Amino acid sequence: MPSPLSPATIAIVKATIPALEAHGLAITRRMYERLFEDPAIRDLFNQSHHGETGSQPKALANAVLAYARNIDNLGALASAVERIAQKHVTLAILPAHYHAVADALLGAIRDVLGEAATPEIGAAWGEAYWFLADILIDREAAIYHDHEAQPGGWTGWRDVRIESVTIESETIRSFVLVPVDGGPVLRHLPGQSLGIRFDLPGEGVPTRNYSVSCAPNDRSYRITVKREATPGRPAGLVSSWLHDAAHPGMVLPIAAPAGDFVLDRASSAPVVLVSGGVGLTPMMSMLETLHAEAPERPTWYVHGALNGRVHAMAARARQFAAERPALRLHTVYEAPEATDRLGVDHDAIGRITPEWLVAHTPAAEATYYLCGPKPFLASLVHGLARLGVPAERIRYEFFGPADALVEEVPRVAA
Repeated sequence: MPSPLSPATIAIVKATIPALEAHGLAITRRMYERLFEDPAIRDLFNQSHHGETGSQPKALANAVLAYARNIDNLGALASAVERIAQKHVTLAILPAHYHAVADALLGAIRDVLGEAATPEIGAAWGEAYWFLADILIDREAAIYHDHEAQPGGWTGWRDVRIESVTIESETIRSFVLVPVDGGPVLRHLPGQSLGIRFDLPGEGVPTRNYSVSCAPNDRSYRITVKREATPGRPAGLVSSWLHDAAHPGMVLPIAAPAGDFVLDRASSAPVVLVSGGVGLTPMMSMLETLHAEAPERPTWYVHGALNGRVHAMAARARQFAAERPALRLHTVYEAPEATDRLGVDHDAIGRITPEWLVAHTPAAEATYYLCGPKPFLASLVHGLARLGVPAERIRYEFFGPADALVEEVPRVAA
């Protein structure tokens, strides 16, 4: 563990809170400008989360502010630190990367605050940065060591071959990945994700995270990817390549699976899996695992989609429900089409609400696992809490920058 922060450093960092409130976003935008001067580091970040409307600089600004506010109560940030460490492992982040970030962040503070960034402030934030960085580096080293020690485990990047491609819906495809070296794979925990590198001519070597969508096994991983397209913005660089160009036989480097959004397999308590859109990917891993390992465990799977054309893996979920009486399915289409049969393809029209979940699932004892778009998650996470479900039984995963990490701080600190 790193040495405790000095009282002087804590006082100086807390004194910078007003400046961070006023200029935090400008600092993080400048930090990324500095950081992205190195193309290898730039490729670690999804560039759709950057730019004037990007969410990553805002997410980091909120995280830096939360760190300053809790600098004398770092236990409040424990869950956020674990989530960051797990995400870093899927990107094969190394200690050397922390030096680059330190230079970029401290330089950005000087650039934005100018003369107000006194040497004392620079020294205090340098000490505070490395205190947190050392915690993350130690935790990541422990995860890497655990990966390497397990059957089929590895550290760094390992080549896998695309074995098959399956069209799951109009917008979603699955890709089965097997190691080129013919060896076994590390068994992921249901809900975890893989980091994957893509060598795209003219576009660099971007890295992306994708949830594993199958049950743990020794042979392969499956990822299930939606072609991303946002109105007014170009289609997702990597997701479009996977849909348009990827084919069986192609080789991709992957990092070992990691993540803290995982199914509690030791418990026999009821489970409620709730997903929206492509948020079904970690849920399918959990559902397949429950089907194979705990067929008697009471399980609800509640999924929301726009309509049947974009609803992926529907037949697979229905098959599990037919084979397993303890599994109950409930599917909600927001805008069903004429060919979508109520009572067959979907059970309700509209959106999933926390009120419906509490009324129709065992809210007094179930653990809720949630994954989907941020508005979907915000509604359900806060709604379930408002209706009395304890925070420890509300677990969620979101794709993209961890904007919501800071929202956990008041709840954990309370």
